[in-house]
Amino acid sequence: MIKIKRFTIVAMTLLMGLSACNDLLDLKPLSQISQADYFQTETDLQLFSNPFYNNLLDKSPYDLQSDLYVCQNLSDIMLGGTKRTVPASGGGWSWTDLRRMNTLIAYADQCKDEDAVIKYTALTRFFRAFFYFEKIKRFGDVPWYEAELGSADEELYNARDSREFVMTKMIEDIDYAIANLPDKAKETSSPYRVNKYAAMALKAQFCLYEGTYRKYHSINLDGHDYKYYLEQAATAAKNLMNDGVYSLYSTNHPESDYLTLFAQENADPNEYILAIKFDYGLNIYHNATAHTLVPTQGRPGLTRKMVNTYLKKDGTAFTNQSGWQEMSFIDEMTDRDPRLTQSIRTPGYTRIGQTTVLAPDLSISVTGYQPIKFVQDPKASGGNVDRNDRSTCDLPVYRYAEVLLNYAEAKAELGTLIQADLDESVNLIRQRAGMPNLDMNAANANPDRYLSDAETGYPNVTDANKGIILEIRRERGIELNQEGFRFDDLVRWKAGYCIDQSTYGMYFPGPGAYDLSGDGQADVTLYANGTPKPDVTSGIAYEIGNEIILSGGSKGYIYYHKNIERTSFDEGRDYLYPIPINERSLNHNLTQNPGWNDGLSF
Repeated sequence: MIKIKRFTIVAMTLLMGLSACNDLLDLKPLSQISQADYFQTETDLQLFSNPFYNNLLDKSPYDLQSDLYVCQNLSDIMLGGTKRTVPASGGGWSWTDLRRMNTLIAYADQCKDEDAVIKYTALTRFFRAFFYFEKIKRFGDVPWYEAELGSADEELYNARDSREFVMTKMIEDIDYAIANLPDKAKETSSPYRVNKYAAMALKAQFCLYEGTYRKYHSINLDGHDYKYYLEQAATAAKNLMNDGVYSLYSTNHPESDYLTLFAQENADPNEYILAIKFDYGLNIYHNATAHTLVPTQGRPGLTRKMVNTYLKKDGTAFTNQSGWQEMSFIDEMTDRDPRLTQSIRTPGYTRIGQTTVLAPDLSISVTGYQPIKFVQDPKASGGNVDRNDRSTCDLPVYRYAEVLLNYAEAKAELGTLIQADLDESVNLIRQRAGMPNLDMNAANANPDRYLSDAETGYPNVTDANKGIILEIRRERGIELNQEGFRFDDLVRWKAGYCIDQSTYGMYFPGPGAYDLSGDGQADVTLYANGTPKPDVTSGIAYEIGNEIILSGGSKGYIYYHKNIERTSFDEGRDYLYPIPINERSLNHNLTQNPGWNDGLSF
């Protein structure tokens, strides 16, 4: 899915004393400089390629909604039906960045520095593979262009190439990038500039996507089968792992390491393979902290389904115990995977660097499960971090934990996973979190029914490795929470039905006073609809059915979206986006994706 860029920031190479440019026009008007005169030096190549970082990397992955994470206003994907329409233009069908890439590749050899030519050609081919990965995810078949085109070129009216052809070209590009980009030691600006390991991470990512997409969507094309792409994914990930230059961030404090990793100012260079730099001094910000603290910024919350997937601290399933459906907030948060207390406000929560205990704020989170990932120390960003658009913690693009998860999943889907593979991948992640190791035989012998149930899980997983595949998906959902992967994962797993699963929040058995912070004082008092508002000595009072909606009327789960009209995910339409009407009107060779009616007859 192409992700919406909410901010325009200066290219991150400013931190190295470099100027950013959003277009060649920013350097010098084209009327005064020709392509034959440009691309003469390494600086020319660097400045021309800098916009790829700014234009293509997602600077707000933390607010993308799914079955695991919702906001006050549901996204069009969550609402479904007529909320998703064929646009006249836009809709992700933009090729400006590709044209810039093909221009650089065509003219790079005008530079006298041969090493620079190779490096920036490799960098551009990395971004071309990245660009086409986003197009494949969004549209499926798309035209492949590897040369700069003018307005009169007939190739502009090409039909869509098959995803097999495009994927083959993407692998050619990324293999060139892996072979020719500098390693971590030579790319001294890592993790803020692309190196060969970022290329390996991208290859593992898009090959895993393609392999699982073809497997679960039962796609068979001339060329390679789904196993080929899963093997490519596993090999790319394993090569990165074997080189030993990355590791998981850990200070041997599992109760805080996960939270610290994402809230600290600077990206950890051992775990972050590629990151986006934000900086208070340079006025480069994002909105993650305010998103979870300011009531006008979305009121986000994890869903109860998401919270239920976190294991107990001993490694057993939370949903296997008696009475889990109606547990109080304090009871359900007790003795859970430590990442839960580092992902949402739980009893005893304090902001980083603070001592005041804070309860979940139901006026800011529509589910009550209030996120804290990426929430910084309030003293950060000059003390303004809680204001809109003032967050300065670096955001991950690729990190080592994702590579480990990609490796394990590819091997599990291939049927070649063994316990040793888990021990060098998923179990490293669980050890960082202070959780017991995942046992492959035990998982396959007794698949978690919550993860396979039609109401909460993935009923279409039927392999012999069903149990371990479900467990890897659990780990992926927890570890990569708010990092922008979830909808893409549902698409490739052909699990769009998960979008229709409930967006419940925390449970309340009815009117009464409730302690959510664990200090013995009421933080929330619920009172029956139509009755007088009670005087409260602590916390906030909410009227059931008006200020807070419960799934069962007078009791049940917080269900903010209960009365919001939603349409079920369309299995025949919604896995792909539509081609814009204007593009098809200009190019009659472009076919429309299935299920999308744009009124055109060709």
